[in-house]
Amino acid sequence: MYQQIAMYATVFFVFLLALAFAFVYGESKRSADYGPIQKKGYKIRKFYFLGLIAIMGFASVMTLGRLPYDRHQAEATGLNEIKTVEVTGIQYAWEMSEDQFQVGDQVQFKVTADDVTHGFGLYNEKMELVAQTQAMPEYTNTVYYTFEEPGTYQILCLEYCSTGHHVMVKEIVVEPEGGSL
Repeated sequence: MYQQIAMYATVFFVFLLALAFAFVYGESKRSADYGPIQKKGYKIRKFYFLGLIAIMGFASVMTLGRLPYDRHQAEATGLNEIKTVEVTGIQYAWEMSEDQFQVGDQVQFKVTADDVTHGFGLYNEKMELVAQTQAMPEYTNTVYYTFEEPGTYQILCLEYCSTGHHVMVKEIVVEPEGGSL
């Protein structure tokens, strides 16, 4: 539903923009004094920018609740406590304090790097990116993820970090609740 509203708002905005350009183009072809046309243009520009801000505000409000990595949402969605996992990117590997989880585990990945900037990308078995953040030296980023399906997940580096970048892979095993794969 939100996507349809956003699509309609975008189409409406593009239509208004085209209409404004058509008006300005039409007015520029007249051989009249430029002063009154300029005054009209300033009035149109004022309403155009107010409309643009209103549309952007509306779109932001409608999509803020759908952000995928909201910590408060992760804390409120389950009965399990959040597990904190320290992750460090080093050329050409990922060091983790834990790499075995169960379905339903809510995990807080605290991601940093020891050497250069890396990109922490968590992929499910279908190789779909499910969580990501930057791993930077002397800084810790936090990303939250709740494992909903069992399987072998992979952490890949999303930031080219040198010649061994392509081998920077770490596997995470997620077992079904109360059992093993």
